Amino acid sequence: MKKTASMIAAAVCIAWPGTFAWAQTPGVQLPHGNVFPGAAPPAPAMSLKNIPPHPAESSGLVPKMTHVSPSGTVAHMMPTPHVAAARRAAGLVGTPPLLYHTGGSIMLPHVQVFNIYWKPATLQTGTPTTFGPTYGLPTLIMGAWMQGHGTMNIATQYFQTIAGTTTYFQSAGGLTAFVVDTGPYPASGCTDTLTPGNCITDAQIQAKIAAVMAANGWTGGMNKIFMLYTSQGEGSCFDSTNISCAYTQYCAYHSFFPSGGQNVIYANIPFGDPNHCQQTGQTTPNSANGDLAANVASHEIMEAVTDPLLDAWFDSTNNEIGDLCNFNFGVNTWGTGAGAGNQMWNGVILEIQQEWDNHANACVQVGPQ
Repeated sequence: MKKTASMIAAAVCIAWPGTFAWAQTPGVQLPHGNVFPGAAPPAPAMSLKNIPPHPAESSGLVPKMTHVSPSGTVAHMMPTPHVAAARRAAGLVGTPPLLYHTGGSIMLPHVQVFNIYWKPATLQTGTPTTFGPTYGLPTLIMGAWMQGHGTMNIATQYFQTIAGTTTYFQSAGGLTAFVVDTGPYPASGCTDTLTPGNCITDAQIQAKIAAVMAANGWTGGMNKIFMLYTSQGEGSCFDSTNISCAYTQYCAYHSFFPSGGQNVIYANIPFGDPNHCQQTGQTTPNSANGDLAANVASHEIMEAVTDPLLDAWFDSTNNEIGDLCNFNFGVNTWGTGAGAGNQMWNGVILEIQQEWDNHANACVQVGPQ
């Protein structure tokens, strides 16, 4: 049954806080024996962490996009508009096309999205925190409807070749469940100048995701992504070194960790902050903050489906499918003024970034054509 915007809004009202889920009908995944004509030959097996830093990164001129924690966790960051502009100025705009690295995995057979909204009563400093009444609509829609619509269809040209079988990504699936977790934030494990006293590390984020999964009987796997949304005023840094932090270096990131013999693919989605994660001219048709979080969520979902273990689709300078088009929205053809957007899904207008299309050799809004 198709879920309308009013039905999703009603679900938020009924189940916030709480748990909500609906069954998804998986599409039929067909294996393919060939790669499409004109595709670039596969690159050598490699992880993003193995790409040598660019001189601009190693000198500290621009932040790195891929980080490795002391425990070995690897994460790929979505730069803020300011950092993205600095990377462009340093010549790190990307070197298309995206290359498939031999043996790398994509998400198959269909994408199940799990939204976790972490909303305690207060931050670590005692300051009240919230998401606001309109935050849920665009972020739930991003998990529920992105699959099967134009943006996600761009990913259907990307594939994996494992054990001699080539399988293309399929734009199917959707939001499987969401939960609002009101447990307190742990003591700050990092120090971010923009959110002093209210900062959690990737290790703390992983621990929360694992705890929510256990409480709800959720398991990992290569067709599931867990989106952790943190509330207003809560910051994060990848680790206690404070080298890569929310709002200063990144607006979101994706990564994975092992659990129960499976990979848990996840994304950290900090609260949508217009001071640090909104491009000049970027619209928010539904929510001043929720639309910004929905945009970065689209970036992370697209990168996760094409490069979940950071070893499949990226270019020679550390860019994934979303990085090549970061904060590039193209032309808004739906709505007007502040309500304008470049996507309209089931009557809801959104403005979300374009994604890289190898076939078109460009950032596009829908595809492939």
